[in-house]
Amino acid sequence: MITSLQGILQSMTDGEIVVEVGGVGLRVSVPDSVLQKAPQVGRPVFLHTYLVVRADMLALYGFGDPEEREIFTMLLGVGGVGPRLALAVISHLSMELLQSAIAGNQPDVLVQVPGIGRKTAEKIIIELKDRLDVPFVLAEPPSAVDTDVLGALTALGYSLVEAQAAVQSVPSDAPDELEERLRIALKSLGGS
Repeated sequence: MITSLQGILQSMTDGEIVVEVGGVGLRVSVPDSVLQKAPQVGRPVFLHTYLVVRADMLALYGFGDPEEREIFTMLLGVGGVGPRLALAVISHLSMELLQSAIAGNQPDVLVQVPGIGRKTAEKIIIELKDRLDVPFVLAEPPSAVDTDVLGALTALGYSLVEAQAAVQSVPSDAPDELEERLRIALKSLGGS
C-alpha cells in the first residue's frame, strides 16, 4: 500500500495534482484543502495517500494530514459511499463540522455536500457515530437556523467552506431569526 508520497508538484487542476516521483508523474485526486495549501508548481510536495485498487483502475488519493486520510477511509466503509463522494465530503466540510454533524446527528449539514442525499447522510451518521473519535471539547453543532443560513449562502454562490466560516462568525448572542443571521453572515463575507 502506498501510504505517503513525496515529489515535485508538476501541475494542478480542479481536484487533482500531478506529482513527479523518480521521473514518473503520478496523478493524485485531492480535497480542496490540499489545493489551497499546495506549493507552487516545481516545488516539493508531501501527501498522505490512500490507494484504491479496482479491477479496471488504480486511483491514488492524497491528503494534507493523516486525520483527513482516516476520515476518508472511514467514509469508504459506509455502504454507497465511493472514493469520489468521500473526497467531496472532505472537500466541502471542515473536519470539525463533519465531526460535529455526526456527533450531533445532523444530516442537514451533510446534505449540503453535492451528491449526498438525506438517506446517505443518515447512513453516514449511523455508521460513523461510534467509530469517529470525536474530541471531548467539540463545538456545538449548527442549529437549525444556522443550517438554513448555510443553505442560503451556498444558494447565493458561496462555497460551503466560505459559508461555514461566515456562519461561525455570527455572534452567539445574535437573534435567532434567519434574516438577521443571514445579514450578519453576509456582512462578514463583505456583502451588504
